[in-house]
Amino acid sequence: MTAGPLAPRRLGAGIEGMLEAELGRSERLAAIRAGEVASIHSWELVTAVDGPGTRLTIFFSGCPLRCVYCHNPDTMEMRRGQDVPLEEITDRIRRYRTVFRASGGGITLSGGEVLMQPAFAGRVLRAAQEMGVHTAIDTSGYLGAVASDEFLDDVDLVLLDVKSGSEESYRALTGRPLQPTIDFGDRLAARGTPIWLRFVVVPDWTDDVENVEGVADILERWSGVVERVEVLPFHNMGQDKWDALGMEYKLRDAQPPSNEVVERVREQFRARGLTVH
Repeated sequence: MTAGPLAPRRLGAGIEGMLEAELGRSERLAAIRAGEVASIHSWELVTAVDGPGTRLTIFFSGCPLRCVYCHNPDTMEMRRGQDVPLEEITDRIRRYRTVFRASGGGITLSGGEVLMQPAFAGRVLRAAQEMGVHTAIDTSGYLGAVASDEFLDDVDLVLLDVKSGSEESYRALTGRPLQPTIDFGDRLAARGTPIWLRFVVVPDWTDDVENVEGVADILERWSGVVERVEVLPFHNMGQDKWDALGMEYKLRDAQPPSNEVVERVREQFRARGLTVH
């Protein structure tokens, strides 16, 4: 189920139309900064993924990373989302409260990258907390510095994607540095915020023994709060989306990792005393 767009703005002709369009863009940006509106890609009601119980997962548009294996490249740019007002999201959360209560579930704010739109996300989290609904965010942590302490006070769980174990490999995979993610994880550990770690096994990119050990080394910094590690095999089901967007897909000929490799990766994390799924 996907979000519906706001009513389209009627524009005049010529210079008056251009001025009105510019005013419309300014008003939109102001509403996004105030957390009244967000660019949303979609949402769905899911069970057994994105956190405990049945979850309403809301996918925000916009992401600063350019992961080579991204299966939803249409979430990378905010302009491809639909403007959705805060009330539409909070009403939907309210509608599913009994489902969340019965299943031990809640909401998960995902993306794209949820921290691209922190004002709106923070207001959604606050509203959910006031309703007694469990909250989670799914993030790379790259923009963790924009998450204020007040924002994190309303987060019950962080699904943190640590995509690779060294600066060099992380930058090759995402186009961005790894250190901001480590800094964010350090903050969460200091606060005692529970973390579910997500790691994607991508053949020839993240699957070698040394790289996995690097990720495990990072997790040891957060040993008191990492509740589980989810090892996710790469798949290329997003290739058609890359093609439709006219974007270069570097993993066109890549195959999913073998069961043996995935299990070896899981055993590397288990050897550090981590609970692995």
